[in-house]
Amino acid sequence: TMNTLLRHLFTAATLSAALLTPVMASAQDKVPREGMTYVGILATGLNHRSVGQNTLETAWSTTGSMVLGTHISEYFHVEIRAGAGTTTAEIDNELELDIEYFASWYIGGHYPITDYANAYAQFGFSHVQGVATLTPLGKAREADPDDDSPYASIADEYPDSSFSVSWLLGLDFEVIDNGFIVLEGGRLFEDTETGANTFQFSTGFKYEF
Repeated sequence: TMNTLLRHLFTAATLSAALLTPVMASAQDKVPREGMTYVGILATGLNHRSVGQNTLETAWSTTGSMVLGTHISEYFHVEIRAGAGTTTAEIDNELELDIEYFASWYIGGHYPITDYANAYAQFGFSHVQGVATLTPLGKAREADPDDDSPYASIADEYPDSSFSVSWLLGLDFEVIDNGFIVLEGGRLFEDTETGANTFQFSTGFKYEF
């Protein structure tokens, strides 16, 4: 399942960071991060929750994204992200959710918790463009005069509200000089029209220069 896959990814990334850091991370004094730029690539699992006004179902899809940011001070940073869906989510075999693309802006704070690891929190806004489509089963139920699909009302542009508040909590582990493995989770968007919300869980790599 997607939950098992994500657990394996997070475990592998954490073990990699723990094993590689003592060998590869520089023992020299750290270069101040203020003014440094970073780029990154992330693989993300999206957990869609509370889909459908009555059913409140959940499902998983995946995205890939690029990150560009800068450290505006030693402990604060700003960044932008852009990503696109790589797999779709299916609800009850009746509704398919496809996040076509998204773009996010964040401001955040980070703090070193060891010589090679940092904790961070980010708050910002995201624009999300996607589509919700009835599957053949959903269309068949909706066409039946004695039946209907509970998802027919949201089978259109998804989410209805394309802008939303986003937030993230994360850790990064330096595994080479200025190169970090990233683990993070948070909320990508909440659809104020339908009440559906989507949480994001990511792992990846970023490089500072």
